[in-house]
Amino acid sequence: MRKRTREVLPPDITPMIDVVFLLLIFFMTSTVFKKDELALLLNLPKASKGESVETKKENIYIELSEKEIAYNGAKMPLEQIDSKLKDVTKKDTPIELRVDKNVRYERVVILLDKLKANNLANISLITEN
Repeated sequence: MRKRTREVLPPDITPMIDVVFLLLIFFMTSTVFKKDELALLLNLPKASKGESVETKKENIYIELSEKEIAYNGAKMPLEQIDSKLKDVTKKDTPIELRVDKNVRYERVVILLDKLKANNLANISLITEN
């Protein structure tokens, strides 16, 4: 009689590869959603030409819709933004201004007047590409 030898099988790593790919897809999609932390859903106007703006944490983000305004992701009334703008110590801080294309021009002028009154002039108007 012959002696039977057991052949050692390597572990099946197919399920582990599937899990790794699922985790990779999850983290790729979640980082895309984390990219823009905006408070208002805006319909930005399109521009045919323009420069890309480098986004930094030190920038000030102002979003303006027909009825609301957001300062660095926090919604507030238009009258209250003046107190936030007075707190800015570095007057050359870049300001990214996102204005919905349906906003009345008067609201934009009011916001620009408040920025000018606080000596904040480093403004970038953000549009869709």
